[in-house]
Amino acid sequence: MKKYFSFLFFILFIVNLAAFGQQDPQLTHNMFYKLGVNAGYAGSQDGISGIILNRYQWSGYNGAPKTLIFSADATVQLFGSPGGVGLNIISDEIGFEKNVLANAVYAYHAPLSFGTLGIGVSLGFLTKSFNIQDPLDSRLTDDYNSGILTPISSDPGIPQGEASQMAFDAGLGVYLKGLNYYLGASVTHLNEAPLRFADQARSYLVRNYYFMGGYNIKLPDPLFELRPAFLLKSDAASWQLDLNTNVVYDNRFWGGLSYRIEDALSLLLGLELVNGLQVGYSFDLTTSALGRYGYGSHEIFVSYLVNLEKNRSRKYKSVRFL
Repeated sequence: MKKYFSFLFFILFIVNLAAFGQQDPQLTHNMFYKLGVNAGYAGSQDGISGIILNRYQWSGYNGAPKTLIFSADATVQLFGSPGGVGLNIISDEIGFEKNVLANAVYAYHAPLSFGTLGIGVSLGFLTKSFNIQDPLDSRLTDDYNSGILTPISSDPGIPQGEASQMAFDAGLGVYLKGLNYYLGASVTHLNEAPLRFADQARSYLVRNYYFMGGYNIKLPDPLFELRPAFLLKSDAASWQLDLNTNVVYDNRFWGGLSYRIEDALSLLLGLELVNGLQVGYSFDLTTSALGRYGYGSHEIFVSYLVNLEKNRSRKYKSVRFL
């Protein structure tokens, strides 16, 4: 009964949260997928690359977040200037809400004495849809009318039945790539597009800010590298910080830990199967209050890079900076 009550409260919480502002999906492999939050990253790998990433957050909860991502980018020359182009398609489900984002990305590359600076913009559309037709709604009204829980049907901020809206979406980013490091700053949902549904329920896309960085550290044994990184996220009202470190062997195998402040401790594992084809897996052990029920998060990705350089100095490329 305690778990059932917690589940009902969880569903109401995430639906109300979603109704007031869409948040970008939370990812553990953020060091391998930067294009979705930083448009300046496009084309920084000097090749054509793609990634498919699937995340199951708080596995075991009905209505828990599920995310599927397809992304690709390439180095290009446009009008005689170096740059990169990219494409993101993100499907994110949470409770009764589903968000689908599709955008195109362009970044201009400015060569500097200490690295390459990418300045990028992303333009696209986000579709937000609700499907609140579950009989759970009536059970909430009948069985939990003590005032602790609010029935979904009584909240004017949540559209009832099926509802869907599309909004134009834009983002900006700068990404500096050096020989052994990277730094980035970006903003998503720059225009904070409003969404109005037929029954007058309103929502809008919340502007999110990102700061990222990482460094390659050669260890005494030249076959090993230590690659710490961070990702700071904020919507100007709250913030979240991811800290992670991977140990990479022979540029082909890696394992590491990631810590999301007050949320989760994660184990990361991965390998390069053949030249350019990589597979990674992570498991999040929840450290917040949800962790007491034993629900963790799983994430897996497959990526591939076609290198455009004619002369490669080594057989395998770095799993972090490629």
